[in-house]
Amino acid sequence: MEQFLLSLAAGIFIGGVAGYLGTLMLSKKMALVAGPLGHLTLPGIALALIYGFDISLGAFPFVILGIILIWLLEIKTKLPMEALTAVVFASGVAIAFLFLPIEQAETALVGDITKVSLSEALVTTILCFLVFFIIKKIYSRMVLINISEDLAKIEKINVKKYNFFYLGAIAIIVALGVKMVGGLLTAALIAIPVCAARNLSKNLFQYVFLATSFGAISAFLGILLFKFTDFPAGPLIIIISASIFLMSMIFKKGT
Repeated sequence: MEQFLLSLAAGIFIGGVAGYLGTLMLSKKMALVAGPLGHLTLPGIALALIYGFDISLGAFPFVILGIILIWLLEIKTKLPMEALTAVVFASGVAIAFLFLPIEQAETALVGDITKVSLSEALVTTILCFLVFFIIKKIYSRMVLINISEDLAKIEKINVKKYNFFYLGAIAIIVALGVKMVGGLLTAALIAIPVCAARNLSKNLFQYVFLATSFGAISAFLGILLFKFTDFPAGPLIIIISASIFLMSMIFKKGT
């Protein structure tokens, strides 16, 4: 029961903050970028599985390195961030499958939030709060940057600095997300609750509140279903999230 409660707590925090972050990513047309970044964590996950330490800890350095490379390449090339993400993640995936143990591929690809220790749950909670406050601090400026970088520069907003903080927040949630849904499903963890919230919201407050709530509820119900069915929690979380999205389409059609 203690293990189950730790998994629930960690999952709810990750899911909720992923939904909150996704409200920014969708407006910047970057909701699917979390997918390639999730794949970029695979080399770190492979090392973690081989040497027996936490997969989120293994994922962090690789996703942070990828984020820094994307940030620098965007400055140098002026290419879209999503295009540069695809360039960087392909190398990471290729490297991962040179080392990833086949018998442990399921954990790497779909995650396993059900084996969280007390220390991992505490670190996860602290990092989720950190990301939440980072997003809250930069939210209005990032919205303006998403609308027009030129307008943001006129308002004396340091676009490079805020993009770096924004990408850093994405890196942390992606690294935590692979523990819950693996490197394969990270984009869905961020994108689906946001799409459901967009269908139902009439203003920014509702949009943010619903996305955060849907992310947390999906994690809670997915882990709860794992307890009763023994199906992997990661795919169950995404299925619940997709179900919420489908229901949001029905209610949207009726309004």
